[in-house]
Amino acid sequence: MAQVAAFLVLAMAAGVMPLGGQTSLSIYSDGRVVVRRTLPQPLQKGRNTFTLKLEGLDGATLFSPDTAVAVVSAVVRPATDPEAALAAAVAQTLSFVRPRTGGGADTVRATVVRSDPPQYRLPDGRYLLSQPGEPLFPADLVRTGPEAAVAVEATQARPRTELAYVADGAARWEAVYHVVLLGAKCQVSGAATITSQSLRADSAEVQLVAGSISRARAAALRPQLMLRGAMKVAGVEEINVAPSEESVGETHVYQLPGKVSLEPGTPVTTALFPRSGATYAQEFIVPGALPWRGFVPQSPGDDNRVPVQVWYTLKRGRGTPFGDRPLPGGTVQLYQADSAGRLQLVGEARSEHTAPGRDLRVQSGDAFDITAERVQTD
Repeated sequence: MAQVAAFLVLAMAAGVMPLGGQTSLSIYSDGRVVVRRTLPQPLQKGRNTFTLKLEGLDGATLFSPDTAVAVVSAVVRPATDPEAALAAAVAQTLSFVRPRTGGGADTVRATVVRSDPPQYRLPDGRYLLSQPGEPLFPADLVRTGPEAAVAVEATQARPRTELAYVADGAARWEAVYHVVLLGAKCQVSGAATITSQSLRADSAEVQLVAGSISRARAAALRPQLMLRGAMKVAGVEEINVAPSEESVGETHVYQLPGKVSLEPGTPVTTALFPRSGATYAQEFIVPGALPWRGFVPQSPGDDNRVPVQVWYTLKRGRGTPFGDRPLPGGTVQLYQADSAGRLQLVGEARSEHTAPGRDLRVQSGDAFDITAERVQTD
């Protein structure tokens, strides 16, 4: 079988070059990202081997979307740490830098006999049982990023290489809907914000996946990044095209227009749909059942006081621009103008995934001027 060796460069974390080439990302709200790469490397019929340099790869999830290509094996090695570098340097002579008492530094050379416990042989034949200084490693002993040795089997020659894998905890997204109440009607706009934790992508095709996808494997633990810099805004203002949407399985996939660039810690916001008009209804509801913890807090003498809930129902009839689109679960913010025309936030609530034609119903909070009292009659 033919052996083809290629060195392909992929990257997915801070400090590593951005993902380039033809990249397609499906981002889920729970942090999972399906990464699809189309690489210009051709494949010969039979066994092909690659060395991939990338961050965040879980070898168990690596596969080829090409039905003529199957992944045979993948060995993922992490970036080199000091202990691993010393272990690889056994029997080699290294230079060690140690600070000088009066300032500056000296360089000594010693041969690494073993790294644990530490044993170093000096040029005069004597041994040191502790590290003689900060070691300087040759480049061939250091992996600057994780590397994966991958072998694939192709049933026929292919002009390019297609790979896909799941990066867990790499990026997530959330939807926020802005509702401006205008008398009996309202104006609704929606936006999705993508926040990358470790994923870098340069001009990638991005899909946002809405739905409840079960998780069978433990989520990867990744450090949370502080958001930095200004928020980038894409979508209607920049591209003037709304994302396309389709149903895949029991999920809804939103294809963002144009290309999107991602970097860790920098949110990217894109419009989900153009601003739409709808009618709405406001209700004041007194719960009929007493919570087992009671209503809190209660003022002295008001043990029977019951909060009055404020609910809004946005009508989403079939055949209307707002009613014919599915809405991913997210945050709904309601605004209303004051006497000077300034919009004030009058309610906020979480919404579940809402199917086309189904009204959007949210509880925005509790009433301020309307009160109720519970009276037990039996």
